[in-house]
Amino acid sequence: MARALGTCVAAATLALAVPGTAYAADGYLIIDGVVHEEPTGCFPLGDFVPPVVSNHTDAIAEVHSGPDCTGEVTWLVYPGESYYPNGSRSVFVL
Repeated sequence: MARALGTCVAAATLALAVPGTAYAADGYLIIDGVVHEEPTGCFPLGDFVPPVVSNHTDAIAEVHSGPDCTGEVTWLVYPGESYYPNGSRSVFVL
């Protein structure tokens, strides 16, 4: 009886610890004039125009120095802010 109860408790704990669905930020992110609804993941910045990132989500957007969200995080764009990343190559939103 104790073993069965322990197994049930362990299963319930594991079920609560594992996230159910993937998280996407609520709102939208504008990168170089392109709107990304409910963004999640990595986005490239434009090569030929001065890039601009406008964060209208509930998440922080990380600006990375390298492509594909590699390299250093050069700036954090908080909800409601815009940023003009000079020399950065990508943006990550969780």
